[in-house]
Amino acid sequence: MFFVRDRQFYRSFFYLLVVVALQNVVAYSVNMADNLMLGSYSQEALSGAATVNQIQFLVQQATIAIGDGMVMLNAQYWGRRELGPIRTVTGVALKAGLAFGAGMLALTTLFPHWLVGLFTSDARIIEAGVEYLSTIRFTYLFYILTTILMASLRSVETVGISFGISVVSLVLDVCINYTLIFGRFGFPEMGIRGAAIGTLAARITEFCIVLFYILRVDRRLRLFSANPFRRCRELERDYWRVALPVISTNLLWSAATPIQTAILGRLSSDAIAANSVSTTLFQYLKVVTVSEASSTSVTMGRAIGSGVTQPDRLRPYVRTLQAIFFAIGLVLGGVLLLIRGPLLSLYVLSPQATRLASQLMVLMAFIFVGMAYQMPVASGIIRGSGDIRFSMYLNLISTWGIVMPLSFAGAFWWKLPVFWVVFLLNSDQLFKCLPVALRVNHYKWIHVLTR
Repeated sequence: MFFVRDRQFYRSFFYLLVVVALQNVVAYSVNMADNLMLGSYSQEALSGAATVNQIQFLVQQATIAIGDGMVMLNAQYWGRRELGPIRTVTGVALKAGLAFGAGMLALTTLFPHWLVGLFTSDARIIEAGVEYLSTIRFTYLFYILTTILMASLRSVETVGISFGISVVSLVLDVCINYTLIFGRFGFPEMGIRGAAIGTLAARITEFCIVLFYILRVDRRLRLFSANPFRRCRELERDYWRVALPVISTNLLWSAATPIQTAILGRLSSDAIAANSVSTTLFQYLKVVTVSEASSTSVTMGRAIGSGVTQPDRLRPYVRTLQAIFFAIGLVLGGVLLLIRGPLLSLYVLSPQATRLASQLMVLMAFIFVGMAYQMPVASGIIRGSGDIRFSMYLNLISTWGIVMPLSFAGAFWWKLPVFWVVFLLNSDQLFKCLPVALRVNHYKWIHVLTR
């Protein structure tokens, strides 16, 4: 059997994928709403928020890694239907998230100008970014806790609540943004600070809803039916053994994104605005790929936890998943090409920035196909099955050994046009496909993580 013929596999996988993708798309729309409204308000406000969003991107990637390390363990325990270890591992992840959130709040409070200045030398953009950061920094802790709690529910295949939370958050954010950015309905015109207030209100609401659901509605995980924060040194060691390579992988990869913005920010204000617009849509579609990885990780972890560890039994599922990933990449890359014109019409940009943004979107469409294959294979199949180090080594070598040196040389030594600098910055999404394909089809990545 080359591909899977079990209809239950397709129903289960696509249900998980669709719900998680919808939740991620709507959740990302909170940032998209800020971007669109600020883009129609002023280019300085858009660029200021874009620089701060690089900090937020690091927070998001570290948080996702904290949650992914938890899901990798929890999914295997869920395959054995053991809820006690799942609750304890979730408690460890929540404590890690609290410590990380407190650290980020302190850092952004003490050094706001320095942090924003890392990404641009334009004084007007720095001032706009600092104004945005003065409010948005309070969202980090709420976002971290909400993300970890929703990941704990996802690890036991409870995903519907995440979509509902994200819809409520988006509606609230858009309404407050429209009111406060432009000064509607008698409220003052607050510009970029109004966008930050809208996001803060949305993040607080998300946290309150997920906490209420876990305390009052959930009947599967029942996280607080026992103390999830009780000490268990064995499970704590298991969690950090799995989570640290995942956190390292995400941070190594995500740290490159702010550096990309910093490189482009040193080239021209048009470059940073064009990159912000093009990567916003790219990141919007990318959430589908991230959702593929999340859904696959739960699917593979549950299978291995339930005792399916023989390559012959897994081979049809792995082939099927690879085909699905590649097909989705082709479709979404085509979508990116088709809607770039209508999207650009929503922004107030200089003619040079508009032309450059259109060119970058064409480039991103081709980049997306490679990313849509290699990311869910590496993070979903390989890492989700217990191989926690392959992605870390792959990202360390590709990002810091190849992409960053080439990008610096292209921008500041060879003086390449912005288009080719952006290509170099994203080239790893293409060349990583080869080592990922070789690794996944040799089936050396099956590891049981549970006790």
